[in-house]
Amino acid sequence: MDKLAIVVPCYNEEEVLKIASKALREVLADLIQKGKIAEDSCILFVNDGSRDRTWELIEEEHEAYPVQVHGVKLAGNVGHQFALTAGLLTAMEMSDVTISIDADLQDDVAVIEEMIDKFHAGNDIVYGVRKERKTDTFFKRTTAQGFYKLMDMMGVKTVYNHADFRLMSRRAVEEFSKYKETNLFLRGMMPLIGYQTEKVYYDRKERVAGESKYPLKKMLALAFNGISSFSVKPISLILGMGLFIIFAAGLAAVYAFVSYFTGHVVPGWTSMILSIWFLGGLQLLAIGLVGQYIGKIYIEVKQRPRYNIEKVV
Repeated sequence: MDKLAIVVPCYNEEEVLKIASKALREVLADLIQKGKIAEDSCILFVNDGSRDRTWELIEEEHEAYPVQVHGVKLAGNVGHQFALTAGLLTAMEMSDVTISIDADLQDDVAVIEEMIDKFHAGNDIVYGVRKERKTDTFFKRTTAQGFYKLMDMMGVKTVYNHADFRLMSRRAVEEFSKYKETNLFLRGMMPLIGYQTEKVYYDRKERVAGESKYPLKKMLALAFNGISSFSVKPISLILGMGLFIIFAAGLAAVYAFVSYFTGHVVPGWTSMILSIWFLGGLQLLAIGLVGQYIGKIYIEVKQRPRYNIEKVV
């Protein structure tokens, strides 16, 4: 019988942790009763440097349910992607299959059984995919759909409407562990593993309590990290834009010479100032974009640890 570990990254989730623990323990109990997973299957909460009582509540849950609930305490806040990675690599040593899910329970735990069934059918990775985005605001829905389309244009393989709710077999996690980069974008990394995959579809719910830990600033940072970690097309676009401007400047030079020789020169500085501003802004944009890539290389070559595990229960 395969042992399941449900990995739950947590950051300031004291309001939902007990609720999430209860819901996931019920899922485990149901799957164990049906004979689909081993009796020592568990939940692995990963505390990502929370500033509230999240870790204390994890320890309380472990004391009350020592077999079903375990915890990993990171020494500081490293971000969702690193915390999830820490949980997956820790669970790899103690389970045959892992499922990652956020603590807010917006992802439907009812489809976990379907994920397990598809795993038993021979799939190493099973993606949880949202059916639709009716519960999102117009802004969030539009930007999210635009993000996936932009990633596709940039040549980055992702699963549309999939976040980080997924099942992974042990060998899939072992393969993922070979990816040592610091700039993590798990949604783009998982399709690179290459094993057999499947999808399950669900309706996303509202948070049961607390506030979202992914405001607009973090969403934009994640989007840029995903694009810059998997594609160099932005630099190619800058090159193409530079060539286009050179071509446009050539046409403008021809127009200027024709105007000069035909006596239709209009004195003024507007066109010159606008061109200087435009080219100056384009140069700054290009330098900044290249600088971002160089900065990522700088971070990668130092090879610092991605996280520090302070305690495991």
